[in-house]
Amino acid sequence: MKKLLSFPKTVWNNRQNRTNLPRFLTYIVTFTCNARCIMCDSWKKPSPDDLTIEEIEGIFKQLPDMDMVRLTGGEPFVRRDMLHIAHLAQKELKPLMLHVTTNGFLTERIVEFCEKRDKKTPLSMLVSVDGLEAKHNYVRGKDDAWSKVLATLEALAPRQKELRLSLSANQTIVDADGAEQYRKLHDFLAPMGVRNNFVMAYDVSATYSLEEETEVAPTQIGEFATFGEFKIEQIEKLLDEVEKDLKNYPALDRAAKSYYVQGIRNRLFKKNGFPNPKCVALNSHIRLMPNGKIPTCQFNTRTIGDLREKTFKEIWFDEKAEAQRNWVRRCPGCWAECETLPNAVYTGDILRAVKKL
Repeated sequence: MKKLLSFPKTVWNNRQNRTNLPRFLTYIVTFTCNARCIMCDSWKKPSPDDLTIEEIEGIFKQLPDMDMVRLTGGEPFVRRDMLHIAHLAQKELKPLMLHVTTNGFLTERIVEFCEKRDKKTPLSMLVSVDGLEAKHNYVRGKDDAWSKVLATLEALAPRQKELRLSLSANQTIVDADGAEQYRKLHDFLAPMGVRNNFVMAYDVSATYSLEEETEVAPTQIGEFATFGEFKIEQIEKLLDEVEKDLKNYPALDRAAKSYYVQGIRNRLFKKNGFPNPKCVALNSHIRLMPNGKIPTCQFNTRTIGDLREKTFKEIWFDEKAEAQRNWVRRCPGCWAECETLPNAVYTGDILRAVKKL
């Protein structure tokens, strides 16, 4: 209740460019990955100094309570202590929702996580599935990627209510063939009770770049470059298919996805950069790297501090943090879903989509 009452103040502060304490945590628990995805360099990145459980606990104790904790990677389940990390997140951060992304390769470990976790907090799990067998194997760079992810989906899909789990497939559209696969994958997953959540792969990410402390943000409003090449009619067909399926989504999910799709359409076709909410990076949204450093955002990995060296409050209210917030305020805006949706929620701009439902 306290979180809900403070929400209007958070929205107001974000709209007025005032500094907030974070309410949404994206924690990359490791860059290590057991896939070899064509659109991501995470598996090429060294991750030798991931935070220990003791360090994670110490950091979580310093952070304010969160609305959402998102645990991701790399592949988060290569860490054998993922269950412990989740327990600490729930205990110390008291999120309303726990969100985990995974490639689904480590079926036994993932199922055990879902079974043994504290089910007081609902779990949203996005499992990467980029098409049917041949396509998925190609995108993930492994000949057995499909068989592994299918085993995970088949193990968890019938138990979603029991495990207080919302399970979705995350289809990253990397090329025209991937766009053509959307309907086939949707129809394959539907009987399992698994929704197909599509995202457009963008051309470059600072977070998963092999360079440290780098910036690859858009340079003008409405700029959006896809990873692969498409004909206009291919993307139009894809977005039409997605919007047709949105009517079956729960209301809040439908609003969020409608908002995302509208932004894709406008950037690729109308070139008008609408919607374009104020960014809440380093305000309501905080990212935590595997080694304890706090980066600016998905497209700018210049850090504001290291939680192994300083406390959260020392870093969050430091001049270096404010300098990077000023960079965020000047940024023309990106359209990566992992940044866009926190921005839309914590500025209230998501209401544009809600009113249209």
